[in-house]
Amino acid sequence: MSARPLLALLSGTLFGAGLALSGMMDPSRVREFLDVGGAWDPTLAFVMGGALIVMALAWGLQRRMLKPVAAERFELPGTRLIDARLIGGSALFGIGWGLGGLCPGPALASLALNPLPAAVFVAGMVLGMIVLRLFDRA
Repeated sequence: MSARPLLALLSGTLFGAGLALSGMMDPSRVREFLDVGGAWDPTLAFVMGGALIVMALAWGLQRRMLKPVAAERFELPGTRLIDARLIGGSALFGIGWGLGGLCPGPALASLALNPLPAAVFVAGMVLGMIVLRLFDRA
């Protein structure tokens, strides 16, 4: 049996626990972070800083590894130019994040704790993904 499903479960559980402990599943906390002219809450900046440190360590470790723990080879994303699609997608993400106070990871994790509002957000997110697929095919 492959270790991948267990590692995915452990990773997801750790990610969800981190979101819950940091308060990032609370949409009002995210909106307060984005409200730089009002009651600004810097908590999210510290969460992002912690994530950057973890990723910097992970990239350093990855460079020293011959292969991943649970795969035959690394499958890393390539770099892309900044184009209209990237800018548009980033803008839509930011608008949705600001209005809803959630992004995909916390939205899915929120389904367990606050299902109705999270389900509305997740439904909108899925609808957006479907619309993107339709436009990509056209």
